[in-house]
Amino acid sequence: MAKKDIDWGSLPFGYMETDYRYVSNFKNGAWDNGELTKDANITLNECACVFQYAQTVFEGLKAYTTKDGRTVVFRPDLNADRLRDSALRLKMPEFPKERFLEAVDMVVKANADWVPPYGSGATLYLRPFMFGSNSVIGVKPADEYQFRILTTPVGPYFKGGAKPITIRVTDFDRAAPHGTGNIKAGLNYAMSLYAIVDAHEKGFDENMYLDATTRTKVEETGGANFLFVTKDGKVVTPKSDSILPSITRRSLVQVARDILGLEVEEREVFVDELPDFAECGLCGTAAVISPVGKIVNHDKEILLPAGMENMGPVTKKLYDTLTGIQMGTIDGPEGWVHEIKID
Repeated sequence: MAKKDIDWGSLPFGYMETDYRYVSNFKNGAWDNGELTKDANITLNECACVFQYAQTVFEGLKAYTTKDGRTVVFRPDLNADRLRDSALRLKMPEFPKERFLEAVDMVVKANADWVPPYGSGATLYLRPFMFGSNSVIGVKPADEYQFRILTTPVGPYFKGGAKPITIRVTDFDRAAPHGTGNIKAGLNYAMSLYAIVDAHEKGFDENMYLDATTRTKVEETGGANFLFVTKDGKVVTPKSDSILPSITRRSLVQVARDILGLEVEEREVFVDELPDFAECGLCGTAAVISPVGKIVNHDKEILLPAGMENMGPVTKKLYDTLTGIQMGTIDGPEGWVHEIKID
């Protein structure tokens, strides 16, 4: 199988149109059979519900080439579950799990030569999304929906280099609690744009959001969950009902406990504790786990030496183990790696 002629190692985390995308429409109470299409454009009425009331949700997952040449995706069943939860929260119809997995297989197989080669550092990012497509002017859910999966080859979300990832503790609030699922995709990502642009203009890579009630507890950034490591090697992740239920974070926690034998705590993390941690990482589908070198809490600068130039030892073990499972060099728990048969 010939790959596209692309400088895979120089890819940004950005959009590049590929050959095919998957499309299915919901009308009269049922989803159609779905199909692959080469048309990357969507034509909607100006009064479509997605434009008027932002009734939309999305997911994110990646396809990889393993060391032995297989094409795989990582835990797509959990993306299907989270999309279902998101859709229910926004009064949208469920896209059946088996259909979701079938669509993932179809779109990756159709774009097989866009899946980057093993060792390139790049992946094929999949963006499943659903939106209200018919015209709605009163405040109510749509009656018709479209589900799509687009693909694009991407490089790392946070590029490595001399400059460490720098986080600021922000005074901005997110729009609303996420609840279950990824309703953040339809609401809070848009509402976080002002905050992230403001952070970038002030020289920071991301915002650290605190709980809206007491403003004393760490929650997440705009695009990733936090994972901390104590000075005695314990892995700690914030516990909150209002943060995104990250599949990557969940997987890293299981890797830490069951494969690396580390002690793990999922608990409330207070901002006053930040100077006591030895390592900090941002984890998510796009970022995997990226080390943080500096956290700025208003007039207080917290340096994490382990993240200033390279990953700390525990973060590195977590990264190497999870990516090893994804790339097929390490055996992971059953069902984590879903192979897509390419003819």
